[in-house]
Amino acid sequence: MNRTASPKVKLLKAFSLAAVIFLTVSGGPYGLEPLTQYAGKNGALLLLIIVPLLCDLPAVLMVLELNSMMPVNGGYYKWVDRALGRRWAFFEGWWTWLYSFADLAIYPVLFVTYASYFSPAIAEWKHVICLILIWGSAGLNILGIVPVGKVSLMLGAIIIAPFVCLFGAAIINPSVHFTVPTFSFSGISFSALGMALYFVMWNFLGWDNTTTYAGEVDKPVKSYLISSAIASGTVIVLYLLTTYITINSGVNFEKLSDEGYPLLGKIVAGPWLAAFISIGGMASAMGIFAAVMLSISRIPKAMADDNLFPKWLAKPHKKYQTPYVSILVTATIVSLMDFWSFKELIVIDVILYGAGISLEFISLIVLRYKEPDAHRPFKVNIHPVLLSCIMLLPIGLYISAMVGILIKPNSSHFQVYFALLGLLSAPIAWFIIKRRKK
Repeated sequence: MNRTASPKVKLLKAFSLAAVIFLTVSGGPYGLEPLTQYAGKNGALLLLIIVPLLCDLPAVLMVLELNSMMPVNGGYYKWVDRALGRRWAFFEGWWTWLYSFADLAIYPVLFVTYASYFSPAIAEWKHVICLILIWGSAGLNILGIVPVGKVSLMLGAIIIAPFVCLFGAAIINPSVHFTVPTFSFSGISFSALGMALYFVMWNFLGWDNTTTYAGEVDKPVKSYLISSAIASGTVIVLYLLTTYITINSGVNFEKLSDEGYPLLGKIVAGPWLAAFISIGGMASAMGIFAAVMLSISRIPKAMADDNLFPKWLAKPHKKYQTPYVSILVTATIVSLMDFWSFKELIVIDVILYGAGISLEFISLIVLRYKEPDAHRPFKVNIHPVLLSCIMLLPIGLYISAMVGILIKPNSSHFQVYFALLGLLSAPIAWFIIKRRKK
């Protein structure tokens, strides 16, 4: 299959790709703090075990198979186009583009939250700091995928280091008593469980986003296998150990949800670790923003190449050959989205993402029947019927989480309706485009 990157453009290597995947999917446990507030001591770890098995393992296997079949720029948009046709490919690209705006809007706010640990006055400059982060990341992305990969490696080390210190400090701290919780959802309301599901799924989503620049990766099939294994192992270990220490530290879960993991660091080892974790949180927000912008900026170009978006969105930079117009448009839209709260953005984020990844699961099954003999260097050796049943599990989780939010009492549900409106906007946009073409 033809590679879509220019031969003059440097390609991303496996280890740098692992860092970019880690940041795209996770960026460390930051943002997972509300989990214990909603799921409690007995439900938090159970969700961190169940959700990756039912939701993320199928997603990773799906991504590896389809990406090995079509390692090209555009990733999931191209998969859906080949399996289901141009209309559904447009829906896929549209929904993931919208989802990415909500996703990207979260991280500048998180950056300010962790930076405010050093001085509450920083929060007064929230909008200015957010804009600096947004446009700084845009500039880095215009320079190309290799600079993003190098910065991701550095930021990944800064993110992981404080939690290594946290694990070590917890072991030698006599006030931290390690006990195994009773794995149970007893006493947790369905609406609280729905919110807990949103936070867990949000902290694991994005495996498919890492394929939109596959044409710019060196030896993509092999590199994605190695990098996905490294990234997924790192994410799961960090989440489980951090949550295990949280439930055994005696920290107030509601207070942790408001103040973040620096509070946990302060309880376990003192102010120095709280400050270190805050620095890691700032690095996480920066790294995730740059990595997600890298992935989403390739989608408008792929859609513009198919005459679904204006051609000027696909215009490459003369020197760096990056879709700089798409990057600038993305940065502009995200700059206008900081009026949503953190929890509202996560709900919008997961609903839109769930719709997009559902189309990808369907595409995997359709291509098994439509092109059974197509070259697949990596293939999930499961009968298509059984594979269909497995792929229904993550879709069921996404629906369950949304129902849990909708039945929550004394809630406006505005963010859910806004996300559903975003889903409905895709067929409307498709109708307008087809009319204009006629």
